[in-house]
Amino acid sequence: MIFFLVCSLTGLVVPWYYNIQHMLLSPIAPSVAEYFRQGTATPLAASLTWDLLIGATAATTFMMIEIRRLNMKFWWLYLVATFLFAFACAFPFFLFMRERRLQKI
Repeated sequence: MIFFLVCSLTGLVVPWYYNIQHMLLSPIAPSVAEYFRQGTATPLAASLTWDLLIGATAATTFMMIEIRRLNMKFWWLYLVATFLFAFACAFPFFLFMRERRLQKI
């Protein structure tokens, strides 16, 4: 269970380290459209971007199903964290909270 929490914290720090680097070094103003354009600028970047989007879509669907099934509170927190922080932070945090919930049942 602690593994998920460590992954969540790492998933917060590492992506934001690179986001901040990009914001400091890029002459282009950050936007969702620009983020996606740069994320698909090369075949390798496009592969990673689409891999993340498809995987995150499946995982988010799983999160919503499990949140309802286990009657977990604060369902919106995981969605907000996905877009505000990073999917790499939100999904492991959800798994951590899910494990805690399963232990209570």
